[in-house]
This record gives sequence, structure tokens and C-alpha cells, in this order.
Amino acid sequence: MEVFVSAIAATLTTVAFVPQAIHIIRFKETRAISLQMYVAFATGVAFWLLFGFMIWNWPMIVANAITLALALSIITMKLRYG
Repeated sequence: MEVFVSAIAATLTTVAFVPQAIHIIRFKETRAISLQMYVAFATGVAFWLLFGFMIWNWPMIVANAITLALALSIITMKLRYG
């Protein structure tokens, strides 16, 4: 049951983040986002990913790996395009 609940939570939080990431990646428009917020967000996601490995929860691992990759892409674009 715990894996089912975590799978739903992980899917919803990752899917909610994807449209924002796609928009930023597509248009390379980053003026309206906060670098500090994305660094804090990516750090938090990295810790959730670590926790997923610690408890060996695959939905948590996969969702946070995807979200971390997207967040790091956005941080990279923010630094590149301002």
C-alpha cells in the first residue's frame, strides 16, 4: 500500500512540474524565475532522491530523478540566459 501511495504522490508532483520545465526549455525565458528558489528546490529534490534510495522506494527514486534533471536543466538555462 505504501508503494502505491508513494507512486501516486511521485507521479502527481513530477507531472505538475513538467509543463513549467518544458516552457522554460522551449522558450529559454528565465527572467521571471528565481535562481535561489530553483537551487533550493533542486537541493530538496536531491535529498528526496537520496531518501528514496535509503528506503528503496522506486516511485520516489524515478520521480525525483526526473524532477532533479529538469530542475538542473532550468538552473543551467537560468545561468546561461539570465
